[in-house]
Amino acid sequence: MSENEFLIFHKLFRIGIALLHTVSFTLFMKSFLTERKHLYRKLLLAFSLYLVSWLLSSQITAVQSVFTLLFTVLLLAVSKTLKLKNAFTLLLAILYCSVRVSSGLMTESLYYTAKELFPFHSETPERIYLNSAAETLLFGLSHLILLSVMLYVLCRQLKKRQINLHWRELCYLCLIPSAGILFGQMVSRLLFEISDGIPLLLYERHPIFLIAVPLLALLFYTGTLLTIAFWQGTDILRKEREEYFVNLKQIQAIQDRIQETELFYARFRKIQHEIRGHLNTIKGLSQNGQYNELDQYVARMDESMQSLSLILQTGNAVTDVIVNDKKQQCLARNINFHADFHYPAAGQYDSFDLGIILQNLLQNALEACESVPEEDRYISLVSRQKGKFFLIEVKNTFYGEIRFEQNGLPETTKTKDKVLHGIGLSNVRREAEKYMGELELRTENHEFYATVLLQERSNL
Repeated sequence: MSENEFLIFHKLFRIGIALLHTVSFTLFMKSFLTERKHLYRKLLLAFSLYLVSWLLSSQITAVQSVFTLLFTVLLLAVSKTLKLKNAFTLLLAILYCSVRVSSGLMTESLYYTAKELFPFHSETPERIYLNSAAETLLFGLSHLILLSVMLYVLCRQLKKRQINLHWRELCYLCLIPSAGILFGQMVSRLLFEISDGIPLLLYERHPIFLIAVPLLALLFYTGTLLTIAFWQGTDILRKEREEYFVNLKQIQAIQDRIQETELFYARFRKIQHEIRGHLNTIKGLSQNGQYNELDQYVARMDESMQSLSLILQTGNAVTDVIVNDKKQQCLARNINFHADFHYPAAGQYDSFDLGIILQNLLQNALEACESVPEEDRYISLVSRQKGKFFLIEVKNTFYGEIRFEQNGLPETTKTKDKVLHGIGLSNVRREAEKYMGELELRTENHEFYATVLLQERSNL
């Protein structure tokens, strides 16, 4: 191979490796583009973005530094087009750059070690150029294979649990990979040095770095994986704790209402026993012509009976209390409330489970209606039973825009106690799954529909 041919090969090699790295990045991003609509356009955009970043930074001395910065900025600029959150997009950019740097450092040390173990001697320039081309090609392919394996492992770890990042968590997750990128840039600056006109490698000047550099690169990569795994585990514990406290509050609230219902029926039975005495009193007042006292007595009885009456009868004590409680709250907030709910006449349904479903759906509807003008506020609750299936639908008006997260639940816009919001619908979905059912959420013309379909179980 002549010198000119080697120079042409070197240029083509750089372009080929850049294209292969671009493909690896595009495949890495494909794993996180959950919305399949216009998928190929998004992949083409990611491909073009990486290639443009490489082309613009390849003409600058500090290639890696400029590439990382430019690549991250451009990726953030198109995050909305890719349907990714800014924080998660930034995390992906930093992770990819970190893995590319770490894999490059490990491949570089292995490449130098192989050259030292298997030296090549040749006196002809053509053989030297040919050998250099073969070594360069082997190095590039080795780097690409190691990069692909490391990205695959990282991708699998990230996909084990959905990541909903806030900026504080983002800083925590980006700390180690960012340090890895800075370490790689520092090593690349020290890798070559000219001494008395003779180029010297870092590994020749300091052989200890032949072990230290790849080991540190591996530690940065491993630390990144462990940090992500630790955060995912912590997030699971945090959400379980939130669900526990929310469930505890719901259980306490339902237990209080059950006690209120039991007290109501106890008072009702007491009045049933006393009703004969009241009738005798009324009869005596009527026979004696004491009509004024009779009117007052009947009025007091009417007030007593009204305090015991429930407006809506659903067919179950637990759901009676929940539905009527929400109706009273709607009246206090000027919300038009319509209910056509009847407890399933047959089938193995636990009133406690249905109580959790109603409590959460109606509470979410109440909170959504608070931001709607009073003349447009309304909540509708209906139920239908057909065979072994029982359907519950809550419809309410809302104001603004609702975005759904990857898990199908709406994204909360609340800032106060934000961490505790969103658990209600998760509990509804969990209760529905207990009955081999499902929760469906949708919006239409500023109306929010929450539909729960349950299936009768033979044993509870």
